Amino acid sequence: MSKSPTWISDWNPEDETFWNSTGKIIARRNLIWSIVAEHIGFSVWLIWSIVATKLPQAGFHYSTDELFQLVGLPGLIGSLMRFPYTFAVTTFGGRNWTIFSAAVLFIPTLSLAYFVSHPETPFWVMLLVCSTAGLGGGNFASSMANI
Repeated sequence: MSKSPTWISDWNPEDETFWNSTGKIIARRNLIWSIVAEHIGFSVWLIWSIVATKLPQAGFHYSTDELFQLVGLPGLIGSLMRFPYTFAVTTFGGRNWTIFSAAVLFIPTLSLAYFVSHPETPFWVMLLVCSTAGLGGGNFASSMANI
């Protein structure tokens, strides 16, 4: 095992001595943080199914069809992001990608927080904002591949 705490150069979970001295701690830590990242990703991905039902009460004048588009688009984007996000885990490393992809979720979260308080927001802008929530679906899929 490398002395660097930031990079794993040797991983042998079948070795009981290694597992009890080092492996179990690393595995538990990675599992906990992956679960946190998955939870955040899934929540961001699906939040529009809740938000869209409340937009008319908040003063937005979107048609029923437009509200359904706001619900469906993050699912479409999330399913499309699953493919590149899953391969990013092996390219950039599980921990690096988990941190980056979770940090990127600030974009849909902060965008939602800002634009939901402005009922004059055009529908096309709200479509862009809700499409960024699809990044949560990609995050969820890549976290599942990383566990």
